[in-house]
Amino acid sequence: MSGPRNASARRALVLRTVIVAVIGLITVAPLYWMLAVAFSTRGELLGGGELRLWPRQVTWENVTRVFDSFPVATWLGNSIAIAVVVTIITVVTSLLAGYAFAHLKFRFSTPLFFIALATLVLPVQVIMVALFRIVVGLGLYGTYWAVILPSSASAFGLFLARQFMLGIPRELLEAARLDGAGHWQIFRRVVLPLSGPLIAVLAFMSLLQSWNDFAWPLIALRENELFTLPIGLLYLQGQANSDYGATMAFALINVVPMALLFLFFQKYFIAGFARSGIK
Repeated sequence: MSGPRNASARRALVLRTVIVAVIGLITVAPLYWMLAVAFSTRGELLGGGELRLWPRQVTWENVTRVFDSFPVATWLGNSIAIAVVVTIITVVTSLLAGYAFAHLKFRFSTPLFFIALATLVLPVQVIMVALFRIVVGLGLYGTYWAVILPSSASAFGLFLARQFMLGIPRELLEAARLDGAGHWQIFRRVVLPLSGPLIAVLAFMSLLQSWNDFAWPLIALRENELFTLPIGLLYLQGQANSDYGATMAFALINVVPMALLFLFFQKYFIAGFARSGIK
């Protein structure tokens, strides 16, 4: 009996491995093609001929041409600055709101929580006109703050933080309360030290969303020197729509920072999602 069961288990393992490998190849293929085109010469890209999976001659000319022809360094700095500020504010607001909804009792807490979650189904295009009028009324149009402030609160971050903090043992909170600690002391001395994985997840998700945000920064920013990388990519495509190597090199510059960040901190993201109860 053990023989057939072992054979069945091996077949199931092989099948799962093949499925994972196929999905992995499908996922990596666009990134690989982007890398191959970004390091190919213009002659090889436009010359036709046989299809090659890797260029005959690896060159940096596309990357250097992008930096020489466009203010990529400025756009990269803008993206980093906006993403970092948005991430810091989003993490702080999500942690504070998550603790409040998880461990504080106040009127209308449940309706307010569900109203916040309901905003997840609203696409940004629905609120763009109202958001634009608010930004103009505050005198922020055309500044970094026009992009930062509307992006500095996350309903999903609130939900994730609340679910994570509900998993913190109440005995720890009660012990701190018996020692005379108030809510702020409990949050700072008990909750925050246990929230490392949650902070990692919130930070990466906020960074990723802010880094790739395109529609609202395109409306809120008007000066070329304030553009972020996604807007810069659109600008490049308009200026050199047939320069595929430069376009892919620019796209690679946009993708690499977030890919490296995920590779270095993926164990914290997995731990944060696992402890929040989200599968």
